[in-house]
Amino acid sequence: MADLLGYKCPCCGAKIEFDSTSQQMKCPYCDSEFDVASLQSYDDVLNQQPAQGESAEWDTSAGADWEPGETEGMRVYKCQSCGGEVIADGSTAASQCPYCDAPVIMMGQLAGDLKPDFVIPFHLDKEAAKQSLMKHMEGKPLLPKVFKSQNHIDEIKGVYVPIWLYEADVNAQIEFKATKVRRWSDSKYNYTETSYYSCPRCGQVGFEHVPVDGSTKMDSTIMESLEPYDFSKAVSFQSAYLSGYLADKYDIDADTSCVRATDRIHQGTRDKFRETVRGYNTVDIEQENINLKKGETHYALYPVWLLNTSWNDKKFVFAMNGQSGKFVGDLPADKLKAVIFFLIGAVAGGVLGYLIKEDMMIALIAALVVGGIVLGILWSQLKSVHKEDSATNYVKPESFQLEFQQDRYLYKKTERTKRSN
Repeated sequence: MADLLGYKCPCCGAKIEFDSTSQQMKCPYCDSEFDVASLQSYDDVLNQQPAQGESAEWDTSAGADWEPGETEGMRVYKCQSCGGEVIADGSTAASQCPYCDAPVIMMGQLAGDLKPDFVIPFHLDKEAAKQSLMKHMEGKPLLPKVFKSQNHIDEIKGVYVPIWLYEADVNAQIEFKATKVRRWSDSKYNYTETSYYSCPRCGQVGFEHVPVDGSTKMDSTIMESLEPYDFSKAVSFQSAYLSGYLADKYDIDADTSCVRATDRIHQGTRDKFRETVRGYNTVDIEQENINLKKGETHYALYPVWLLNTSWNDKKFVFAMNGQSGKFVGDLPADKLKAVIFFLIGAVAGGVLGYLIKEDMMIALIAALVVGGIVLGILWSQLKSVHKEDSATNYVKPESFQLEFQQDRYLYKKTERTKRSN
């Protein structure tokens, strides 16, 4: 038993000791008890885990040089406010920046930079974007009435946003720690028994066309909110697709953007393997080893309808996926309406709480909870912009292969609390 005296408690991390009364290993801090076999099994699993994987090596030679005469007639405009540069063909004049609405001036003909490998053409027109904006503002009780009427929907602009696309194959070993919880009671106590399991997974998965925004002017969170785009509709780039639209020039290179791509692929790998751990109350990652290989990059332009507008001295940006029609953009809240709806929910919750328990304290708690829930639901209706940290939308078809899986019982912990009268 001497070799077990150096073990740490799996629950709180403190040093555990042998308890002669129970003949079990016991933690003096959280009172958890473990049998010797379970501790040895748990330690064996941890010792078998590999170290953290290395970062991917990306081939970032995306894009190509322009052919002679290919940029003829294409003009570059520079924003006087944010410094952004947009491209338009000779028949499309730009007078305002699509990102901040400030005036732009023509700098001259396009030169240098890389030619995109692919472009997803606009499938939806400006009228569809206007209708989507109006629909986006419907059914939101907290939205100020004047906000809708003050929007300048005719200023919606079609912009091709520069996107770096990444693809890679992944080898992964992930150790999940899962629990099953059982509860019961007797005349004196309530009991909670938590059983812990080790769930190692090993396998492969591939990702393709994972997008990362290549423009500092375009909010990356908005671009991720517009996903996914259907890359099967992408075509080889031709300058003719820019006719009638603006195109942003990338100012974040592929080497810089690969950090975000790697993070998204790592999270997508975790999520994909997590789907195979089923039947538990909780599942957490204990250790992981994720390695990327064959990292390749492409340069593309994705279609976006953009509207910048201001209200009460605050800037609001709305965007629509020019291919699918998905519309996003956070909306403002009328503070007076928020208070009114909170009070309505609070009154309803308080009355219901009192009718059920006939206790004023219970009624007050119910009022605050219900009022908060009502306000939270209505507030969330105004928020549609969010980061997309996982790349699960870009898993290659039939690329996921699970080579090893084993769910192994480790130990259990039982807690008891005295029942209230």
